[in-house]
Amino acid sequence: MAVTILVPTALRSFTDRKSEVEVPGKTVSEAIASFAGAYPDIKPHLYEDDGSLRSYINLYVGETNIRRLQGLDTAVGDGDTVMLVPAIAGGCL
Repeated sequence: MAVTILVPTALRSFTDRKSEVEVPGKTVSEAIASFAGAYPDIKPHLYEDDGSLRSYINLYVGETNIRRLQGLDTAVGDGDTVMLVPAIAGGCL
């Protein structure tokens, strides 16, 4: 099954500037692991040292945050889109 990962601009330097990447996977977890396997330099930006997904990474299947579904165990099918959205903070007071 091919799943499309939508890559935000801030992370495209790790994907040869690709905004979309097709990867195999039956769950969000498998798709993200395939994505990180294809682009190993992005892995530290997605995963903690213990292998868990970084807390500031939000993932959506279609327009639904996976936290409202089954989390990383959310099933994905051929042609589904997973949007990767890192939370961004900053500025001054």
